[in-house]
Amino acid sequence: MSGPGPKTIAVTGATGFVGRHMCRALIAGGRRVRALVRDRDKSRDALGGLGPDQGLTAVIGDVFNPSAVKRLLTGCDAVVHTIGIRRELPPEVTFARHHPGATRAVLDGARSAGVRRFVHISALGTRADAPSAYHRSKFESEGLVRASGLEWTILRPSLIHGPDGEFVRMVKGWVLGRSAPWFFIPYFARVEVSRSFPPRPPRLESALVQPVHVDDVAAAGVRALEMPEAVGEVYPLTGPESLDWPEVIGAIRDAMHLTDRRKRLLPMPGPVGFAVASVAGALGLGALLDFGPSEPLMATEDQMARTDKAGAHLGFRPRRFHDSLRAYAPSI
Repeated sequence: MSGPGPKTIAVTGATGFVGRHMCRALIAGGRRVRALVRDRDKSRDALGGLGPDQGLTAVIGDVFNPSAVKRLLTGCDAVVHTIGIRRELPPEVTFARHHPGATRAVLDGARSAGVRRFVHISALGTRADAPSAYHRSKFESEGLVRASGLEWTILRPSLIHGPDGEFVRMVKGWVLGRSAPWFFIPYFARVEVSRSFPPRPPRLESALVQPVHVDDVAAAGVRALEMPEAVGEVYPLTGPESLDWPEVIGAIRDAMHLTDRRKRLLPMPGPVGFAVASVAGALGLGALLDFGPSEPLMATEDQMARTDKAGAHLGFRPRRFHDSLRAYAPSI
C-alpha cells in the first residue's frame, strides 16, 4: 500500500544505475512507475523482470523525442529525472546534450502534460565555477529546474556505490587487469606544493569522499515525493564516513574474490589524468580509457557535505560504506 504523495511516477533513465534502483524503491513503496527506456529487452534485464504485474510500465523511446516524453508523462503525478553521464563520447554523448539538454526536454514535457512535481538527481560539487565540465553542466541543469515553475526538489549525491554501479565495475576492471593501466590500480590525487623555505618537493594527496549507497539515494528520492517541505529544497546526500581514495578503492579490491590483493594502488596527478584523457579524446581514442577529462578533476576535490537537512526532512540515515560493501561483495 502506497504512502502519501504522488501515486504514478515517471522515471527517466530507468535502466541506468540510479534509475533502476529508483524504480524498485518506488514500486516497493506501492507506487506505479512509468519507465522511459530505449530498448524493451535490455530494460527487462536491467529492471530485474519488473513489469505491469509489479506496477511498472515500460515506455519505449528517447528523451529527445517529444512524442515519447508525452507518452511517458501522460497520466503521471510526478517525475524523477535520473538521466546523466559520467563521461563524454562525442559527438552524440556529451554533457551539454545529456545534462541540460535532456533536463530541458523533460521539463518541457512535464509542463505540457500538467505534471507539477519534479525530483532531479544532480551531483555533489555542482557549481557554476567548477573546474570540471561535468559539474558545470549539472549546475546548468539545476538552473533550468529552479526556473521551471514546477514543484521541484534537487538531490545532490556524492560518489554513489553499489554492486552494479559504474564506479565499482571500473575498479573491478582495474583489479582484474582487464582495463588500463593493467598492472596497478590508479587513483587521482591533487598536487600539494610546499610553501615552506627551503621548499620541499611537491607531494600527491588524496581527496576525501563520503560514498553513499545507491539504495539510500533512491530512498531519499521516494521520501522527497512524499514530503511537502521538500519542495524547493536542495539536499546533499553523502555517506557517514569520510574516506580517502586508497581506502575506498582498496576496500573494493580486498572484498573481491580470486583477485591479486597485492596489486598496488598508485596515485596519478589529477592534471596528468586530465591531459591524458583530453589528448585521447582529441585523437578519437577516448573509448580506450575508463575515464574522461572531467573525472580526474572531480576526483581531486573533497566530496563532503552535511546531511542534517536531509535527515530532518527525509529521514535520511545512510548506511556505512564498509558495512554495505561487505553485504554486496559476493555480487561484485
